[in-house]
Amino acid sequence: MSSPVAKAARRVTHELHGVVVSAGLMDKTVKVRVGGQKWNKIVNKWFADPKHYLVHDPNSSLRTGDVVSIVPGWPTSQHKRHVIKHIIAPYGTPTTERPPVPTLEERIADYEAKKAKKDERRAARRQEEENQRLEEKRLENEKKEAKRKAWEEDQQKRKPQTSASDVD
Repeated sequence: MSSPVAKAARRVTHELHGVVVSAGLMDKTVKVRVGGQKWNKIVNKWFADPKHYLVHDPNSSLRTGDVVSIVPGWPTSQHKRHVIKHIIAPYGTPTTERPPVPTLEERIADYEAKKAKKDERRAARRQEEENQRLEEKRLENEKKEAKRKAWEEDQQKRKPQTSASDVD
C-alpha cells in the first residue's frame, strides 16, 4: 500500500543543485545554498541572489563544502521541506567513508514503516481509552443500581404495614 505522500514523492522531477554551507550543527539537517539570479530593472543587470534551504539528511552523511542534489520532499520539521538526493562532489572525506545517502525507495519504506508503527500505537491507545471509558461507565451504572436498591429497601421499611382489615 502506497501512501499519498509516497506517490507525491515519486512524481517529483524538480531537482536543485547547491553547496552545503552548514553541517553538523543540527542532527540530520544541513543548510544548502542554491544559486540564483535576480534582475535589477534600474541597473538593467542580473545580480546573484542565492537561496538557503534547510535540507533533511537522514544518515548525517554530508559535510560542509559538499556539492549536492536536493529534491522537494514531505515536511520533516517546521522549516525543512527538501531532502538530499545524492552527493555530486564530496569535499574532504570521500563518500565511501561516510554513511550512504538513502534512495527514494528506502526513504519511502522508512516513512511507511514509521507510519505503520504510529498507527498501531494510536489504535492501541484508542482501544485502551475505550476500555477505560466502558469500565468507568459500568462502575457508574453499578453505583446507580446499588443506590436505587438501597432507596427501594428504605421505602419498603418506611411503608406502613397495613392490611385490608385495618381499613375502615
